[in-house]
Amino acid sequence: MSERMYPPATREIAKARRALAPDTQAAFDAFSRAVFADGALPGKMKQIIAVAVAHVTQCPYCIKGHTKAALRAGATENELMEAVWVAAEMRAGGAYAHSALMLETCEEGHAKSATG
Repeated sequence: MSERMYPPATREIAKARRALAPDTQAAFDAFSRAVFADGALPGKMKQIIAVAVAHVTQCPYCIKGHTKAALRAGATENELMEAVWVAAEMRAGGAYAHSALMLETCEEGHAKSATG
């Protein structure tokens, strides 16, 4: 029995996905090429962003794939680590910001208790 949570990315899995939905896979591939092409942001920066986002979405395949792509595009380990820290802060910031919902709900509960 395998101890891995995720199966390794293989050519066989890629072929199976393509065989099951070839038109959709081709459209996704074209979309991906367009997204990561140099534009207003250079490809290197887009890959660094992708590494950060992959850490927030917690996709191990994306973390590995975009880290490799970012390194090929010239990103440094320092740049990638800083991007991961930005992602971590943004994720933590979201939890902190959403505490406003908790505080509002507590306030509503106190108001109900006082009136009724």
